[in-house]
Formats: sequence, structure tokens, C-alpha cells
Amino acid sequence: MSETTFAIFATTAKGLEDLLAKELTELGLKNIRQKKGGVHFTGTGKDAMKACLWSRIANRILLEIDTFDVPDDEALYQHIYAINWSTHFSVDDSFLIDCAVSRSNINHSHYASLKAKDAIVDQFREKTGERPTIEPNQPDIRLNLYINNDKAIIYHDLSGESLHKRGYRIEGEHAPLKENLAAAILMRAQWPEKAAQGKAFVDPMCGSGTLVIEALLMAANIAPGLFRERFGFFNWQHFNQPQWLALRKEAESKKQIGLSKLPSITGYDANIHAIRATDINARSIGLDGYIHLEKRDISQATPRKQDDVGLVVVNPPYGQRLSNKPEVHDLYFTMGEQFKKAFPNWDVSVFTDSLELGKRIPLRARKIHSLYNGALECKLLHFHIAPENFFDSNRKFKPVSAERRSESAAGFHNRLKKNIKRLSKWAKRENVSCYRVYDADIPEYAMAIDLYYADKLYVNVQEYEAPKSIDSKIAAHRLNEALSIITEEFSLTTEQLFIKQRKQQKGSQQYEKLSEEQIDFIVVEENNLKFYVNFSNYLDTGLFLDHRITRKMIRDMAAGKDFLNLFCYTGSASVYAAAGGASSTTSVDMSNTYLDWTKRNFALNDFHDDIHQFIREDCIKWMEDHHQKYDLIFLDPPSFSNSKRMDKRFSVQQDQVPLIQNALSMLNANGILIFSNNFRNFKLEKEAFSGVQIEDLTKQTIPEDFKRNAKIHNCWKFTRNS
Repeated sequence: MSETTFAIFATTAKGLEDLLAKELTELGLKNIRQKKGGVHFTGTGKDAMKACLWSRIANRILLEIDTFDVPDDEALYQHIYAINWSTHFSVDDSFLIDCAVSRSNINHSHYASLKAKDAIVDQFREKTGERPTIEPNQPDIRLNLYINNDKAIIYHDLSGESLHKRGYRIEGEHAPLKENLAAAILMRAQWPEKAAQGKAFVDPMCGSGTLVIEALLMAANIAPGLFRERFGFFNWQHFNQPQWLALRKEAESKKQIGLSKLPSITGYDANIHAIRATDINARSIGLDGYIHLEKRDISQATPRKQDDVGLVVVNPPYGQRLSNKPEVHDLYFTMGEQFKKAFPNWDVSVFTDSLELGKRIPLRARKIHSLYNGALECKLLHFHIAPENFFDSNRKFKPVSAERRSESAAGFHNRLKKNIKRLSKWAKRENVSCYRVYDADIPEYAMAIDLYYADKLYVNVQEYEAPKSIDSKIAAHRLNEALSIITEEFSLTTEQLFIKQRKQQKGSQQYEKLSEEQIDFIVVEENNLKFYVNFSNYLDTGLFLDHRITRKMIRDMAAGKDFLNLFCYTGSASVYAAAGGASSTTSVDMSNTYLDWTKRNFALNDFHDDIHQFIREDCIKWMEDHHQKYDLIFLDPPSFSNSKRMDKRFSVQQDQVPLIQNALSMLNANGILIFSNNFRNFKLEKEAFSGVQIEDLTKQTIPEDFKRNAKIHNCWKFTRNS
């Protein structure tokens, strides 16, 4: 390459221009100027190659060939034809033109690219008698034409394929992060600075390893383009191979030095396939052995070494379909609790598209960055794990005196008293000690209020998210009114009241403990059986009150039967089956936490026999591989799941047929399947199931305290024909 200076534009994702400008400055490049979508700089061919080799943030490195006015298609043709293309590439090289147009007389990008292509081909044909080949997939030369407001810029794409393609993506999980987005996340989390200080790195949900591999490349000062087999400048007429080989040699030397002083880098994932994928990807570029990989659930994530301090970066599941799902809320909450317990004095960065999910983490964010995953705006939440940044599910509220309460608060109070009067009589008559007394009866006071009578009364309040049209101060005041009324009505002390949903606060207002007393598990009774519930550490308490009748029905059916509980949660249905005299019970769930909870519930009720099995497995996969028969099955799956511990995304509506058919195939003759779910718009595809009798039990399994919400769950009984 000659030492000619070129105008160059490095493109990047929205919001990353400042990171790219900083990176190019540190590479020693000159005349750097930020612009929406990228960074301009000037440099030699060697500088352009250096940017391709070393930029972690850029998508493409575009060398400006010409800029001109294009009032019409003929002007476009003539300007493109006037460029001496033989100084850029040879007639023997294939090429492709990518085009984007906006607010111009030429308003069709494909037509513009064809017109430009014709001009280039015509010039080569007239000069050489031959024409270059158009290659849509892997051209030797890639050109970019941008037309905006009738002004055109044509570039030579020196990167070739997008620079996010590092060359190590052999195996991938569903929807992996692009490598340059992962690098941006790490830079925003200040990983390069922490790595230079020798601090450790952990990704507790590593998927196919993008974050841990990018963290390794940064910490070891390894050029991200070092593993690519080709770049767009390889066929450029100005390509200087000795300069390129010298740049690579220098990068190889820095790599060896960096690897010799690498800090601890760890990747965990609950899915063994993800761990294997990460290992394969790291091995493909010769970096296996530099990352500690281990199959481990988020609830068991810890520093690799006890005295390690450093950075946790995690990209947990998110997305519009998931943001309101209890299991995803639980994941974010559990994640935060594990950070508090296992990572004191560490910094943590969580990447998500949902601030509402972020608020499920019981930690106060010190900073929030906006990043874009494609067109999707996401947030990167930064936490420092220290007690002053903790808040808990049970928290203080600002009492509102009776004289300062609104008329609508009086309406809420009247409705609550009315419900208490009616339901307390019912609960006493039916011997029910845990029940729902209010469920958004008045829209302005959108919350559920559950009473748990144990050694004393505990009140669990779940606040529903207020619509965006409601001013946050009004919503907060209503919540304080409601909590004041609840506290007075039930004569509660602070340790008896728990509030599950958090709201973002400003200024000095914070979420704090209602009591310094740590309450973990409390024993409650239901139908003469005992269960552990937890108000402070999980979003759900461990006992779904709306399934009270369903559980009793299972107990009444269970005598002498082999019982299977799929997606068993904390095993309450299995305990009922054991109490009903089941010959055996089998409880299957993917969560170690819930299986341990299930075992504790069995022990609490003095069920210790070997006839009770507890299996940690993905229920869907387990059913496909398991062939034992059962007399009674309870199937209560989540509405949605994209857990990394599952092989694929799950939707109860879309996947109901194979799910139910697999369960039915495990039934003995005359066996019974109780199928339930809480997806409000669920439609059962009855015609897909033959050889069974189907009975809708929804109405008869909804208890008195949930009748205000008839869609709290769906329930059917399938009886297999003999």
C-alpha cells in the first residue's frame, strides 16, 4: 500500500460512536470526528488495515472513493463511470454494490445499485474487453453507495464481511449477542480497566460464550480480527501485503504477552449444551483452557476463587413476550439475591431490554447505559455489590394518615373490609388459612393482597404495574394509602407486611427493609398438610393459592396410584398425592432450588419413603426419553419459557399438542391427566387428542377467593380410554 492518505468512515451501532472514537484514538488514528452511525478519520492504507484488525466496536471500515450530486439516475451513471475503477480493483475480481437511499429523487436502492453496477461493468468492458463478475455472497470487492438528499457517497468496504464476525462463531445458542455489541457492553462496564488491574471476570449465563470470549480478547490484548481468514482489502489494488503481515506479527506478539498475564475468566451456564458451545468456540481460535467453564445454575454462581474480586457481566433472557412472565421475574430476582450473597464488593452489569425486569433485581443501580441490539433499545444496568445498595421485598412505605387520604382510598378501604367480612367467614367454615382477600377490585388500587395465617398473620402484597398514563407520583401515593389502610386494618407490625413489586425511586427515597429481622421460610397449613412459604426471597411464595381445590382433587384421586408431577415447582401437589395414599410419587423440575424446596415439604409432612422420587430435568426432554407409565399425572407448565437450561423456546399455546400427547403416552389404561396453565388466552386444541375423554374443570377448580378473576388458571381432566 502507498502512503496516500484517505478519508475513511468506520460504522458502528447507534449510541456507540463515542466508544469507537475513543478506540480509534487509542490506535493512533488522526482527525477523528464523530457522526451519527460512526466515526470519520483520515489515514493511510496501513491505518485502515490496523482499524480492521483491532477495532472491537466498528461494523465496517469504509474508504471514501468519491462524493457527488445525483439529481437523477443518469447523473449517477455518469459519475460512477467517471471514476477510474482499475485503480481500485481488477477485472478479474468479483464485486457487489450495497446501496441505501433516502429523501432523494432516486428512491429505489436496488435500481440505484444496478445503475452503478452497469457503469462499472461498462467501463471495464470498454477498457479491457472483459467484464468483472457480480458476486452476491462473498465478493472480492464490496462497494457501498449511500444517497441522501440527492447527494451520493461511494465507499470501498475494506472490512469485507462485518467486523463483528471474528471467526470463532462455530456453535451458537438462540439469538446470541453480536460480538461488537458484547465488546461495547464490556467497555461500558469498564472491563479493560479492571482487567489491567488483575481483577476477575464471571459470566453466570454464558450461552455460547460471546461475552467471556470477548472479555478474554480484551484482557489479553488480542486483536479481534486476528482470527479472520479474509478482509475486503485483500483484493484492493493498493494492498501492501508486507505491511499487513507486519501488523499481524505485531498482534501475535501482543497476544502471547497478554495470555501470559491473563486474569481469571469464568463462564457458567445451567445448560450443558451452552457450555460445550462456548468450549468449541474458544477452541476454534486456540483459546480453550484460558476460560474456566462449568455447568452451574445462576443460583449457584460464585467467584472462581474465594478471594477474587472483579466484574460480573450477564445477558439474561428478555423480550416483550417474557417481561410479564413470573418465571422470568423469578430469574432476575434470584440473580440479584445470588449477587448479594456470593459477590460482595464486585461490580455487576446486567444487559436487558426491560427496565421493569431490571427492577426485579434487589439492587440499586449506580448507572444505566442505553445500547441497541439491532433496532431494539436495551439497557445496561451497573451495580456495585455492597449493603448500602441492597433493598428487599419487604420495605418501608410512607404512611398516609386517615385525614390525608383521598375519597378513592375510602372506596378501597370499604371494599377491603367487605371482602374481609365475606371471605373470613368462608375461610373459617372451610378451614382455609391462606387466601386472597383482594385482587385489583378497584382499578386505581391495582394489587393483590394475600393473607397467610401461621404463627401470626403475614400479608403479602403484590403491586401491579401502573399504566404509563398514570403519573408515577400519583401511583406511589395510592400505594402508600393502600399500605397504610392494610397495616391498620390487620393491625400489622412491620415484619408482617411484604410488598413484592419495586418502583424506580428518585432522590433520597429508597426501598429498605421493613424489619431488621430476616424472615426466610415460614410454615403454613392447608387441608391439614404443612408447607414452607417464603415472602422475602422469591417473587412467588411457594404455594399457588388458586390451585387449592386442584391439589385436594389430586389427593382424592391418588390412593393406590403412581403419581407424576411435571413442572412440580415446590411439590405441593406431590405432597397432596402422598397424603392421599399414592403408591409412588415422582416430581420433576429443572430447578435445584424448587426440588430442594419440594424435598423439604415432604420431610415437613413426614413422608420419607423411597417411593418418592425427585428428578432435576427439563420436563419436555424427560418426557420424550422416559417410558415408565403412571396412573395419575399433574401437568402445570409455564406459559412461556426461553430458559437457557431448555433446549428450545417454549410456549404453552403453541407447544400444547406434543406436550400433552407425551404426557398422555405415559398414562396407564384408565389413567388420568390433570392439565393446567395460567395463560389467560389459552385455547385447548381438543381435536388433536384421540382415545381420551376431556372434561373442563376450570370453573370448579377456581376457589371462592379467586372468583373475581375467572381467568386465574385453566384446568382440564383427560381420562385415557381402557
